[in-house]
Amino acid sequence: MGSGLSRTEEVPDYTVEIQVKAEVQVEDVIATAQAAGRAILQIYNSEVGFARVRIEASTWEVQMKSDASPLTRADRDANAVICQALQNISPHIPIISEENKMVPHSIRQKYQYYWLVDPLDGTKEFLKRNGQFTVNIALISGDTPVLGVVDVPCQGKTYWAVKGKGSWLRTSEGQRRIQCAEFGFEDSGLKICASASHLNKETEDFIQLFQSPEFVQVGSSLKLLMVAEGAAHIYPRLGPTCEWDTAAADVIVREAGGAVLQAGKQDNKGNAMQDWKDELLKELPVVYNKEDVLNPYFVVFGKRRAGAAPARS
Repeated sequence: MGSGLSRTEEVPDYTVEIQVKAEVQVEDVIATAQAAGRAILQIYNSEVGFARVRIEASTWEVQMKSDASPLTRADRDANAVICQALQNISPHIPIISEENKMVPHSIRQKYQYYWLVDPLDGTKEFLKRNGQFTVNIALISGDTPVLGVVDVPCQGKTYWAVKGKGSWLRTSEGQRRIQCAEFGFEDSGLKICASASHLNKETEDFIQLFQSPEFVQVGSSLKLLMVAEGAAHIYPRLGPTCEWDTAAADVIVREAGGAVLQAGKQDNKGNAMQDWKDELLKELPVVYNKEDVLNPYFVVFGKRRAGAAPARS
């Protein structure tokens, strides 16, 4: 018996729309970030109880990634903890991590939601043993972070935010809401933070736009968190970062009353491709799930007074 179709008939190309509704408990994500932080500290503090002889970097199994940034056993262990936990929390939500194989943009551009993870942000600071490293977990909706958790293992602090619900800081003493500090660009003595490992001419030029600024260098996503909790007013990043470096802390800044604004595209060596001053004036927020996961230059502002605009020389 035949199929009933002639050779010239075409089978209709039907599609079925599937919508999945689920809930993610923020407490589970916080617990995941903290568990990853503990895994990192187990390696970071591995000399405690011994002769306090400095552990050589080789014993941390350091490898160099294609962009010449370091990868340690701590990165890998933290990544394993996070990926397993997130799969248990939300098996239907894909995970993009700095330490996982990158999914082609043709696939991930269709994601409605996905996790964006940096299991150890600030590996260079980890190797310097200055404690300025973090665990970053963000949930992205489309091109915007809607949940962010950043654990700071050496400080016993965990920052988190949910879109529309504010930003929070949790310590062993409890939890409190955090807010950006209010400022105007004409104010003297503004506190400006920048990378401890990436200070370039563009950043120096930016800092000179302000009157007697106080300059602070610190590593990892701690710079965004300083702005979010009012410990700094501005953070210019006129150099290379990737989406997983910023997404979790980005939503924390936004929910604390600040902004993370684009300041022009850059090439893969960190060279400006656009005038950062002109681009900053457009007031465009940083977006995620781009084909190129390299962030543009950006500037993080705390709560700007009404009528304030980015500085322009």
